[in-house]
Amino acid sequence: METGESMRLTRDPNMGDHDGQYAAIIEAHSGLSHDDSVALNARLVLLLANHIGDSSVLQEAIATARASLRKT
Repeated sequence: METGESMRLTRDPNMGDHDGQYAAIIEAHSGLSHDDSVALNARLVLLLANHIGDSSVLQEAIATARASLRKT
C-alpha cells in the first residue's frame, strides 16, 4: 500500500481454519476470571488495532461491531 492510501475493512472471510482460530481465542480465556478475561480482550483489541494501523479502518470496525449489537 502506498503512503496516504487508505485500506478498507475486510468483511469477507479472510483466514483459514475459522473454527481453529475461534477455539484458540476461547482457549486463551480458559481459567481466567471475568476481569482478566475482559482485560485480555482489551489487550487483544489494542494489539490488533495497532497492527492495522489505519484509523479509518479501525473506526469502520468499531461502527460495524456496534451496529451488529443492535441486531441481536
